[in-house]
Amino acid sequence: MKYVILIHSNPQPWGHPTTDYIPEQQALPKADSDRMTAEFEQILTEMSENGELEGGQALGDPTSARLYRWAGGKPIATDGPYAEAKEHLAGFFLINVASQERAEEIVAKFSGPGETVELRPIWEG
Repeated sequence: MKYVILIHSNPQPWGHPTTDYIPEQQALPKADSDRMTAEFEQILTEMSENGELEGGQALGDPTSARLYRWAGGKPIATDGPYAEAKEHLAGFFLINVASQERAEEIVAKFSGPGETVELRPIWEG
């Protein structure tokens, strides 16, 4: 089963890793932050070694995004990344796992205070 893990964020200023720029993450005790980082690195290594991680990428500064909509029969470009949202898509991971339960186990390691992480199945029509 394929899923995409979408990392939504609202850091000010923008940067990667986004956790370094989120106030709730910055407020964590160093031991907690280090533990969460280690767990995240561990799950990435595990997925890579067992073939579950198919890819992923951090996305660039959202202020450089363009949003395209149709008006008057043609696409009109505006500043992006979204029409009316403070959060933006910061990055994604494509995984291929045996079950939804495994996907949920993985995505739990991707989320921390102040973050929104979305797990969405890939549509394979």
